[in-house]
Amino acid sequence: MTYVIAAAGTGGHVNPALAVADALTERGVDRGNILFIGGERFEAEAVPRAGYRFAGFELTRLRRSLSPDNLKIPAVLRRTSATMAHEIRRFGGKVVLGMSGYVTVPAAMAARRAGLPFVLQEQNAHPGIAARFAARRAVKTFLGLPGKAEVLPRSQLVGNPLRSQIAGFDRRALREAARRNYGLEVSGPVLGVLGGSQGARVLNEAVDRIAQSAGGIGSIIHLTGRAAFEQTEPRAAGSSLPWICLPYEPRMELFYAAADLILCRAGAMTVSELAATSSPSVLVPLARVGQAFNAQALSSVGGAEVVIEGNIGSLPAKITALVANDRGLAAMSRAAGSTALPNAASIIADHLIEVANA
Repeated sequence: MTYVIAAAGTGGHVNPALAVADALTERGVDRGNILFIGGERFEAEAVPRAGYRFAGFELTRLRRSLSPDNLKIPAVLRRTSATMAHEIRRFGGKVVLGMSGYVTVPAAMAARRAGLPFVLQEQNAHPGIAARFAARRAVKTFLGLPGKAEVLPRSQLVGNPLRSQIAGFDRRALREAARRNYGLEVSGPVLGVLGGSQGARVLNEAVDRIAQSAGGIGSIIHLTGRAAFEQTEPRAAGSSLPWICLPYEPRMELFYAAADLILCRAGAMTVSELAATSSPSVLVPLARVGQAFNAQALSSVGGAEVVIEGNIGSLPAKITALVANDRGLAAMSRAAGSTALPNAASIIADHLIEVANA
């Protein structure tokens, strides 16, 4: 049986797709029988590096502002869906999985052209335009977070697909090795700062103020994103507080195991990883893409504190108060862990196999 997975854009779409592909291989599916389709961004490097076949296509996305580029979308969708359908037929695909985002629309259209069942996975609590379009054509929609996405037809909340190292996370087993990995010799709570694969400028800039004025922190592990690393690393090196600065962490289980409190955005995958690792957090949602809805999955149960960008200046005091309260952090950890749904990759893989064999 052959499987087609459509994922494009950022790690937030591609990494859960890879987790599903890995779950398929664990069930005996040959890697050569899994085809990823996408564009020319993160997926074009990450998928082949993971050992899976990849085909790139012309993609376009809706501009939020009035733009003449939006007028080109219908023609691009028709052209791309036709070429995708041709490739899917040539590959011998039996089912198509769309991981939401702008590649999902032509993938859903291509599946219909090829006469194949289409399955959708929506990471976010609040579905975007592409997910709402694709869900009407999907035989099943798997949801990553509770929220407005639950109104999508034929939907089921199963959590977001996570890499095995995060899905099976054991903080006690990893803690000592994680601290050694970062060379953490100073006592005191560790603040982990995470901006996602692309980094987050507002968080990167806030770390300066936190390092200067947030009391009680022993050290900081800061994942800046590749673009911001060169300008952030000198500031970290000159700080009196131990401030470990990295552009990217390929072993995120070590990052979560080493940190006592996480400061981050509220991307869907980040929220799911915080739950799976029972990590207390301070979330600064990116409002224009609906991350505030994702944050509610943790904040509503007490697993996270939310700070809007307009109040970013309150972060040092907020973090000082949190790290001073060991019992409070422990309660936040338990609350975050109570929302975890770590088996999504397996559930989705099993369903794909069932559909492909129907």
